[in-house]
Amino acid sequence: MSIASQAEQILDRVRAAGAEGDLIIDQGEALSLKAKDGALEEHKVTSSQVFGLRVIKDNRVGTAYSEAADGESLVALVDQALLNASYAAVEAHEKILANALKLETQDAQLSPIDQATVAEKIELALTIEARLAAKPMVKNVPYNGVQDSVGERRVYSTTGLEARSKARMMHCYAYALIESGDKNAMEGIGQAARRFVELDPDRLVDQAYQNTFDILQGAAIPSGKYDVIFDEEILPSLFNVFSMMFSGKSAKDGVNPMRDKLGEEIADSKLTVRDLPLDTDGFGYALFDDEGTPAQALCLIKEGALSSLIHNSMTASYFNSASTGHGTRGPRSTLGVGLHQLEIDAGTADDAALHAGAYLVVTDLTGLHSGANPISGEFSFGASGYLCRDGVRVQPVRGITVAGNFYELLKRIALIGSEQHWNWARSAKMPSIRFADLSVSG
Repeated sequence: MSIASQAEQILDRVRAAGAEGDLIIDQGEALSLKAKDGALEEHKVTSSQVFGLRVIKDNRVGTAYSEAADGESLVALVDQALLNASYAAVEAHEKILANALKLETQDAQLSPIDQATVAEKIELALTIEARLAAKPMVKNVPYNGVQDSVGERRVYSTTGLEARSKARMMHCYAYALIESGDKNAMEGIGQAARRFVELDPDRLVDQAYQNTFDILQGAAIPSGKYDVIFDEEILPSLFNVFSMMFSGKSAKDGVNPMRDKLGEEIADSKLTVRDLPLDTDGFGYALFDDEGTPAQALCLIKEGALSSLIHNSMTASYFNSASTGHGTRGPRSTLGVGLHQLEIDAGTADDAALHAGAYLVVTDLTGLHSGANPISGEFSFGASGYLCRDGVRVQPVRGITVAGNFYELLKRIALIGSEQHWNWARSAKMPSIRFADLSVSG
């Protein structure tokens, strides 16, 4: 029986019970390779298929999932979801959207057929580990790998929705552990691509080694206030920690500090932040969200003013608004909201202005979640990076703590660079931002 036929069988049974519902079917295949001491340590091949059903009956929501696809299991899936709904509290705002769209991504673009063999991918994993391990002072390469994964999601509903998306991601990564006397350091980097030939092991090895070697002699700096630039890997992570500020769900739950600030200035006027799900250069590309709502570009902060929160159908109903195409749901989870891929508009500062005078470049933060309170905005992170002056590194820095309030930090933007950068996972595209007077403890 085809997937479409299985979906129709499930949804027919939902309709027959006097309910409405939507169904997510996830399928995936993945190859994971790791090397150790010149030999292949891990060669894992996995495949999966999961049916995740949400039903709504009498304003009560129930979910259930099944990894089995036989007829008896699919009948049990529907019965379990209906039973779970019967015990749920009433939720007046959660509905199945009246969406009968037919949506499908282009496989040739997002999930191209790759001609590379498994043997070539194994060779790549071994090559990365061997070349990095051969570098001076490298004790070992504790984390490395090559992965090739293909995921496909289908969303169907009792209103006629049929949506399908398939994407491939290949990535490799490596971390070097360097020891010199009583000093040691471990840093790394990754690469992501849709085709094997786009991966560059030489560049990966050189970057991983240089990142580690450069930070090896790092030391604390005097406590005080510093201008800070978070590098292209750390800045997206920092925004991700505080992404609840854009969440319509947290606003509905009463814990979003930005709930009542739409239209108000919450950041420096130089800052414009968008979610751009239709940028195919990023791996957060999405044609539709997990409710099947078409994804769209959305401006979140415009010239410092909060212009929108992100909504699924339920939070939009609660706020008498429309879904922004940011609904999230997995086969095993309930409805939420989430960003696709953040982009910050380029500013006007050239490199000379951005890097003038003394400043601290932060290349690593630890305790990103344990050290942050997204409601208050307060944070305190362990950090490392480089003390710089006029674009030149003066010294590597380790063993420091950066602390402050993220929401206040957004108001202390001194400069925004004129060039945008993807992080290596290609989930966010941002320029360099120089923040003024961040507290640093040595």
